[in-house]
Amino acid sequence: MKLWSDDEKPRQLYIVLISMHGLVRGENMELGRDSDTGGQVKYVVELARALANTKGVYRVDLLTRQITSPEVDCSYGEPIEMLSCPSDDSGCCGAYIIRIPCGPQDRYIPKESLWPWIPEFVDGALNHIVNMARALGEQVNGGKPTWPYVIHGHYADAGEVAALLSGALNVPMVLTGHSLGRNKFEQLLKQGRHSKEHINATYKIMRRIEAEEMGLDAAEMVVTSTRQEIEEQWGLYDGFDIKLERKLRVRRRRGVSCLGRCMPRMVVIPPGMDFSYVTAADSLEGDLKSLIDSDRNQNKRSLPPIWSEIMRFFTNPHKPTILALSRPDPKKNVTTLLKAFGECQPLRELANLTLILGNRDDIGEMSDSSSSVLTNVLKLIDKYDLYGQVAYPKHHKQSDVPDIYRLAAKTKGVFINPALVEPFGLTLIEAAAYGLPVVATKNGGPVDILKVLHNGLLVDPHDQKAIADALLKLVADKNLWTECRKNGLKNIHSFSWPEHCRNYLSHIEQCRNRHPTTRLEIKPIPDEPMSESLKEMEDLSLRFSIEGDYKLNGGELDATNKQKKLIEAITQMAPSNGKASVTYTPGRRQMLFVIATDCYSFNGQTTETFQEIIKNVMKAGGQSLGVDRIGFVLATSSSLQEIMEALRCCEVKMEDFDAIICNSGGDMYYPWRDMVVDVDYEAHVDYRWPGENVRSMVMRLARAEDGAEDDIKEYIKASSSRCFSYSIKPGVKTRKVYELRQRLRMRGLRCNTVYTHAASRLNVTPIFASRTQALRYLSVRWGIDLSKMVVFVGGRGDTDYEDLLAGLHKTIIIRGLVEYGSEKLLHSAESFKREDVVPQESSNISFVEEKYEAADISAALAAMGIKNIRNIK
Repeated sequence: MKLWSDDEKPRQLYIVLISMHGLVRGENMELGRDSDTGGQVKYVVELARALANTKGVYRVDLLTRQITSPEVDCSYGEPIEMLSCPSDDSGCCGAYIIRIPCGPQDRYIPKESLWPWIPEFVDGALNHIVNMARALGEQVNGGKPTWPYVIHGHYADAGEVAALLSGALNVPMVLTGHSLGRNKFEQLLKQGRHSKEHINATYKIMRRIEAEEMGLDAAEMVVTSTRQEIEEQWGLYDGFDIKLERKLRVRRRRGVSCLGRCMPRMVVIPPGMDFSYVTAADSLEGDLKSLIDSDRNQNKRSLPPIWSEIMRFFTNPHKPTILALSRPDPKKNVTTLLKAFGECQPLRELANLTLILGNRDDIGEMSDSSSSVLTNVLKLIDKYDLYGQVAYPKHHKQSDVPDIYRLAAKTKGVFINPALVEPFGLTLIEAAAYGLPVVATKNGGPVDILKVLHNGLLVDPHDQKAIADALLKLVADKNLWTECRKNGLKNIHSFSWPEHCRNYLSHIEQCRNRHPTTRLEIKPIPDEPMSESLKEMEDLSLRFSIEGDYKLNGGELDATNKQKKLIEAITQMAPSNGKASVTYTPGRRQMLFVIATDCYSFNGQTTETFQEIIKNVMKAGGQSLGVDRIGFVLATSSSLQEIMEALRCCEVKMEDFDAIICNSGGDMYYPWRDMVVDVDYEAHVDYRWPGENVRSMVMRLARAEDGAEDDIKEYIKASSSRCFSYSIKPGVKTRKVYELRQRLRMRGLRCNTVYTHAASRLNVTPIFASRTQALRYLSVRWGIDLSKMVVFVGGRGDTDYEDLLAGLHKTIIIRGLVEYGSEKLLHSAESFKREDVVPQESSNISFVEEKYEAADISAALAAMGIKNIRNIK
């Protein structure tokens, strides 16, 4: 691998990081305030700053959720926060936190409840990135858009966001899991306290796992902290197999076909740490008693306030301090630590225990999981009568953390991380920087950290005797304690942010070379709406670009002659075959109406209702806003030939549509461009498409175990190069969407699968070819904000129906319109439910009650505030 070098040709990279949940800000981080605001928040903020300080990086945006709830500080509602202020000669513009509105604004939403709002965040982030690409392009790229060098998602929710943005923009994606759902699921089951159903209901664990699988589908690279995370945690997922990944890598290196199979590259890059505020190690000489003696008021006044806050708990504050620092989360395993301490009398005699478990005012007002942990802590302290031996202060600031480590080191104490699983263990590095030996869980990142630092012991977090023995060994053996301290201080600089950023950018540079080049261009947005009728034009100062040799310069003509000359110019451009010239070009529309109603009979045939709803939507749009300002898009799972047949006897013609999305998003056509397939869109969605390599395999994988060979057959007539269609024999059983996708993933095949035509057909498309992603593509290409789209659907539909409901666009659901859907093949008993995908309450969703006349649709539009194009809410 070629290492990132400052001597390379000048670069001006734009990097996007995403961390969606928790309370994210640059200063005075409220780490431990809740289960969502932990070490990940600190990590992503410091990563953004470190990357912005790396030569060649022009700008870093950290996208997170905007929170305006009165429950939290008003700083989390600020749209933009600068993280680093570049110097004038640095050649960059720094790092920023960009807060994207997402979900209800009147309350704080924990990460387990954020899933239905993911599409809304994706759309808001897409708008920001497109605007930033345009602005940066004008600054540093000669007017050509500067797309992100990489989009990096942190945790499962942001991983799904990054995957969808990567597919919409065709730029590389990187994923960091931080903690993984399958691993957490196994650990919770191992504890035996809750059933699968309870765990899934509480943590939405199956929804989280599917988001992580989607991240694997899209990621060029997965950043891990340790080898253990790759082998024992990511190895649990359908979308990753370490042996297959190695085989495919060897085949690519040798120039041998991988037969359409893909695996993300797993790389180990330990998180960095900022050592600038770590002063030279405090001397351990002298008695701590001389610093905290109550008679020495002058010394006492100079002590950090947090020291007094901790020591007031202790009967004998001179004993070594065992320090645990984490949020009050069950997986942090603090109760096992307390049991180990309480039941080991020698350890109780030699040491005190300090528990820094976030911040609280009233345990009863905290989340259920946090209050449960803290209540159990208090019960165990009482059970073992640990008063005077355990400190559990209610409050601490982020700036107090260094002083907490220093206090533990002054007492010749030990830091412990007893988590059930620790993805990395940044606190272990922090403790080592302050001269503290450590005891850590053997599950996860601490294994690799201690291999570098050699400053402590590993334990089984479920074995409380092993925990007590390890702590006692370090506290009692002063020679071992001193050796561990020296090793930690000597080796700590292996974990620094400059080193992390060099490795990070080097790996991205390598994987980026395998990514297809983006073809996206941003169409300029006119300042004013433009009518299709040139005769209605009053302001002829608008500039037109007409392809051809005839150029119009009306600087010396009056208004009448300007209009006459312009009409003559377009007339001369008309094709010789007599067809009318199309004056419409993308970007002039101010709004898009998307008709995505899946109207099929029980045998999968298109019904007359399909024609009726198209006619009525177009009529309602013209009544509400004026046809010239609205573009109409048809989004369906049928092929182009089937759509043409369905519209043959309809009042609406193909030419009335601005775009036709066919084959469940596999193909796109523009009637105003001679109905030629959009080859740019084909190339755009081609990412990881296995093509012919998956064609015959789908029939075998989709059949039920006892199914016959002819249960599923390829439907050549409806297939295309980016969509393979299969007909399903009536009454036979097939595998549900997520079961089929699982079987494909386990073979390294990344595809999107959709059951359609009342479950009588299966469409298989590229992973990011979908009706929803096609709309995002049009939003960028045509310069139409997603909030200016209205999507019309029925009360049910194809298995991609739920994806069409959420997002910034307006959705009008016409109940009773669709009689037969395919939803029975979507969710299995062990998968997540619809409420984990679609928000239960959203101002962007409106209903029409079993009527679809133009007047009813107009009333629904008016109820959503769509009355005048200039006043769209």
